[in-house]
Amino acid sequence: MKKLVLAVAALGLISLTSCKKKYTCSCTITTGGTSTTIEGKSEEKMSKKDAKAQCEKGNYSTPAGKSECKLK
Repeated sequence: MKKLVLAVAALGLISLTSCKKKYTCSCTITTGGTSTTIEGKSEEKMSKKDAKAQCEKGNYSTPAGKSECKLK
């Protein structure tokens, strides 16, 4: 019984620590028919949901060009 409790506790700790990590956001910027891809890694550890929201803030579209950002 003690081994079972220890195993469950260990798995719980592992699952809690693996939820947040650093993510890479890749943005493709198109201006005047020319495309450039820029990649950036998050400075701090965050959840995937937060990282995706942060990355998508880089999306824009104007008459001069557009930017499409996706989480890798």
